[in-house]
Amino acid sequence: MLRATLRSFLAHKGRLLLSALAVVLSVAFVAGSLIFSDTVSRTFDRLFASSSADVTVEPLEDLESSVPTGAVRTVPAPLAGELTGVDGVASAHADVEADNITVTDGDDEPVGPTTGAPTHAVDWYVSERSVVELTSGRAPRGDGEAVLDADTADAEDVGIGDTLSVHAQPGTFRVEVVGIATFTTTNPGAALVFLDPGVAATRLLGSPDRATGISLEAAPGVTDAELKRRVTAELGTGAYEIRTADELAETAADELGGFLDVIKYVMLGFAGVAVLVGVFLIVNTFSMLIAQRTRELGLLRALGADRRQVRRSVLTEAVLLGLAGSTLGLAAGIGLASGLIRLMGVFGMNLKTTEMVIGWVTPVTAYAVGVGVTFVAAYLPARRAAAVSPMAALADAEIAGVGRPLRARAVVGSVVGALGAAALAGCAAATGTARAASLLGLGVVLTLIATVVAGPLLVRPVIRVLGAAFPALFGAVGLMSRRNALRNPRRTGATAAALMVGIALVGGMSVAGASMSRSFDEQIDRTLGADFVIQDAGFMPFSQEVTDRVRDTEGVGLVVRQRFAPVAVRLPDGERVETTAAGYDDRVDDVARVTYARGGTAAALADGGLAMDAGFAAEHGVRIGGTLPVEFPGGRRTELTVTALTDMEGGEGFGMRGGLFFGIATVEEYMPGGQDSALYVNAADGTGTDALRDRLESALDPYPQAQVRDQADYKDLVHDQIAVLLYLVYALLGLAIVIAVLGVVNTLALSVVERTREIGLLRAIGLARRQLRRMIRLESVVIAVFGAVLGLALGLVWGLCMQQVLALQGMTALAVPWGTVVAVVVGSVVVGIAAALLPALRASRMNVLEAIAHE
Repeated sequence: MLRATLRSFLAHKGRLLLSALAVVLSVAFVAGSLIFSDTVSRTFDRLFASSSADVTVEPLEDLESSVPTGAVRTVPAPLAGELTGVDGVASAHADVEADNITVTDGDDEPVGPTTGAPTHAVDWYVSERSVVELTSGRAPRGDGEAVLDADTADAEDVGIGDTLSVHAQPGTFRVEVVGIATFTTTNPGAALVFLDPGVAATRLLGSPDRATGISLEAAPGVTDAELKRRVTAELGTGAYEIRTADELAETAADELGGFLDVIKYVMLGFAGVAVLVGVFLIVNTFSMLIAQRTRELGLLRALGADRRQVRRSVLTEAVLLGLAGSTLGLAAGIGLASGLIRLMGVFGMNLKTTEMVIGWVTPVTAYAVGVGVTFVAAYLPARRAAAVSPMAALADAEIAGVGRPLRARAVVGSVVGALGAAALAGCAAATGTARAASLLGLGVVLTLIATVVAGPLLVRPVIRVLGAAFPALFGAVGLMSRRNALRNPRRTGATAAALMVGIALVGGMSVAGASMSRSFDEQIDRTLGADFVIQDAGFMPFSQEVTDRVRDTEGVGLVVRQRFAPVAVRLPDGERVETTAAGYDDRVDDVARVTYARGGTAAALADGGLAMDAGFAAEHGVRIGGTLPVEFPGGRRTELTVTALTDMEGGEGFGMRGGLFFGIATVEEYMPGGQDSALYVNAADGTGTDALRDRLESALDPYPQAQVRDQADYKDLVHDQIAVLLYLVYALLGLAIVIAVLGVVNTLALSVVERTREIGLLRAIGLARRQLRRMIRLESVVIAVFGAVLGLALGLVWGLCMQQVLALQGMTALAVPWGTVVAVVVGSVVVGIAAALLPALRASRMNVLEAIAHE
């Protein structure tokens, strides 16, 4: 049996090739994501381990903010001198670093990464742990001098002697580049500007007595853990964050993990789609191969092979297919990871392909996925093969399901579909976001399973409608093509299911994306009343200089500042909620349309006042006039009175939990050092908005990070952000379509082999080659359109339910992208035509006499 199995596998390797491609794609994405993430993790682990001080003392992270505030957490710089007296401390250095600053050249053009990576300004401090070395020029001496990293200098064509402007929190200052430093380790993609240690704190933090941390080196014979214990004993607990090099590296690795997880999960999403769609392809392929080998299997049974041996034979072929596909997929995954590493180089992260990490988990996972998928997909066809009796096989009876009743599918599909419909109905009726999302996920899975199971039941009624015009348009050829698609509902349903999955996904996400876009458009129209909003391009806070420039611009009538602060609020029900609150200048009503359930803007922004979302207040027992303890960063505490309750749609006013906001004076008092996050600007009487925009953009030329946006710009910004998500979904659809096309090609190719004698007879009675090709193309088109129709129907239902979940977050508008729907239908026709090209060409080239004599 083993020899027979191997011969059978080698005899049909061409027919299994397209199925192997599905395995290759799924394994490649899995292996590539694991190799890439392992390589980046290992590289940065080395970087963090080699560059971290033995012990680091940093400000305590007491409150986290969901948005940047511009306030820099610092420690006293003289603390470094105090800690040198601790037993076991060999040296101590006060670190100065400013994150996410902006650097511009003499033409006010940004100097730094264009890929979203940050630009850091730090003090020039050379040690054995330095990640850079001076390779050109000299170190900075005094105010007005700087060293730039070599990667940024090369990318931006900056040389020694050039002048740059550094936009830091205390203000903008100019420096001359006096040296170029080259990374000695992996360049993480950021730009680095080094300043003289004597002036760095003043320029970057506003005071020479401030530092962002203290780096301590241990004396010989003192371990990092022991040094941490001694420093903690000196400083006490609860005042500073004290970490060893290993702990700091672990924290940095965890933060990096968030970035890696995004890439990993995206690639695993592609792998999941490839696996899901590939299963349909493999099931269909093995089902058709077994149907075509009915006589062969029957002879094996007649010669003494039992059912278990036949089943084992088919599963062995599947395992061989999985092993071959996994091997090729692993190789492709290595190539994919290499490509990603090179792509990171374009973004400034200079990884080396020679340091690629391929751990034992990667090949094990690759083979587990590849072999597991093919084994599971081939199990049902193997059972069908084992069920063939010798006499039925010798009579050449077909076992692929032609004419077999679909009662079991009808029952299972109906039950699972009813459960899925109930879950989706529960999602639509739910009042809580978490419950609605859970029911949506359950409903999506169940309805997808039900549609796949019951798909063959829908073949005859749907395809009769879709192909109704074929006889009138194409005559007998059209009639035969429709009948061919109806001949085996199981096969047609399985072939169309692969395409259905991708189209259902894109249909649902397109409805959700269009609804989000329309909801945001309506929300912007409803709430934004300012002529212009000034914001940082990366939504970071900006310096006071930007605010002053805007206020001094001719034609500006009103400027309302927005500033954020992380807070912790103790609520009457005992819950302590950490969130981000917003502070505003007076006259918010002139630039925004806020609706209130109780109170108003004047009360909300009054001294000691606090506004809150009415739904959030009701949930936690907060009443108008009640006093709440509020904690700000640095342990600053106060009590604020609830003077207004807002009634904004979605219950999450201003995008933060609870919708808390108050006067900007409260932020300035309890969180000094913060920066403005946005400026809402109205034109003065007699000044046109077009003229004011030109003046604002001209005034902000030296500050390229500051963007001037009106309502239309805001809408475009939101649309672009939603489009990024949709592009990912479309990419998944593209992958699903590629595999689905392989499935249609495989089905048609095997169907042509199966119908060789029939095709020969048709050719003998006068069917022209062109007519034969048309017949196969029409059959392919109707199968593809059938899959598209099922996918769109399913996707639109999912999209409607997704919109209900979004509505609970205030995005109540519903939009169906009919253009996308039409494009999908047209695209499915193109897919059908493309998939039929090779099988139709092969069929038309058959020798008529040989085809008639085919067994």
